[in-house]
Amino acid sequence: TRLVATTVLLCMLLDPVILQTLGHQDLTTVEGFPSLNMKFDSRRMELSWDCKENTTYLECVMIHKEKGPIEIMLKENECHCKFPDYSLHEGVTFMVKVNSIQRPIPETLVYTNSGGKGTAAQNFSCFIYNANFMNCTWAKGQAAPDDVQYFLYIRDLKYRRERECPHYLEDSGTHVGCHLEDLSGLAYYNYFLVNGTSQRTGIQFFDSILYWKKIEIYSPPNNISVHCNVSHCLIQWEKPVTRHTLSNREFKYQLDIQRLIEVSGNWENKYNFPSPEPRAKHTVKIRTSDARIQRWGSWSQPVEFGSDDPEASLVHIYMLVVLGTLVSALIIGCLLKRFLASRRLFPRIPHVKDKWNDNHPSDHQVIWEKFASDPQKADNEEIVTVEEVTAVTAAPASV
Repeated sequence: TRLVATTVLLCMLLDPVILQTLGHQDLTTVEGFPSLNMKFDSRRMELSWDCKENTTYLECVMIHKEKGPIEIMLKENECHCKFPDYSLHEGVTFMVKVNSIQRPIPETLVYTNSGGKGTAAQNFSCFIYNANFMNCTWAKGQAAPDDVQYFLYIRDLKYRRERECPHYLEDSGTHVGCHLEDLSGLAYYNYFLVNGTSQRTGIQFFDSILYWKKIEIYSPPNNISVHCNVSHCLIQWEKPVTRHTLSNREFKYQLDIQRLIEVSGNWENKYNFPSPEPRAKHTVKIRTSDARIQRWGSWSQPVEFGSDDPEASLVHIYMLVVLGTLVSALIIGCLLKRFLASRRLFPRIPHVKDKWNDNHPSDHQVIWEKFASDPQKADNEEIVTVEEVTAVTAAPASV
């Protein structure tokens, strides 16, 4: 027990990392077994310990609060392990599983963010613009003292090259941002560390790993041009300059003409806009984004096309209306003339009227039912009967 306590004290003095065990039960486990004297190099993300005789090291584990446990299997007689790059400002726990002659023994190391709580820089963000410039900004911690001063360090994760911010942005003498004009040392993934100093209290650090593609804001497209014919206008442009060379399909564009129009980079950086003549004056603006991340950059300068004079457009419309009316009148006149000519050449032949089969009643046919007698006049009418009397020739008297 004394040996473990001495080892813990030495580790606290020699390294900002604190050595702990898994509790009272683990203390009894490691009793009589020498400490591994674990150390963690945050710049190299490497955990190391003292190799012991007759001991086999099985695996080392980093327990990250966001990513969970990251396990690395160890080779024989290997007394160190290297972890992938992760942020460390929330603290991590390391554990080495050791298989001694007696029994498996785990030993842990807790890496903490020392300093006053709430003193670290907050609201940290970076963005790349115009392909070769980068701005990073942060805010003073809520619990940070007035004399706090922050410093930014950037390390590319490929070659492990580190540099401090060359141009700080200040607010009342406190560093709250950084401007970089040379990004030649940056890789695809980069580690950003903001630590601080104060005469009053310890300042916690903030760190983050950023992927350049997620923080780059693309410039507007280059060489925007518009070419129009009678019915359409072809809008063309060139893809913007970016930090790294990208294919067309990795871009997406927005065109602001009369409404927002999204165009994929696969369309070969052009858009055919329906705009029949006469066309009024239009303006087009274009901005760019990554096809997947959807982080839009600034708009380009507006490009004009169409007629500048609205009266000229109205004159064109009137001319088209008059021309259309004349053409319609000529067509109607030709059709009418053709119809009249056909009437003269082929006059109508009269048909013989069929009185028997005609549906209309004959003019000589009288319907007597229409002349019904008036019952009031029936009593006053006199009926005269006329009979024809045949004259009889008298016979001569006989003598």
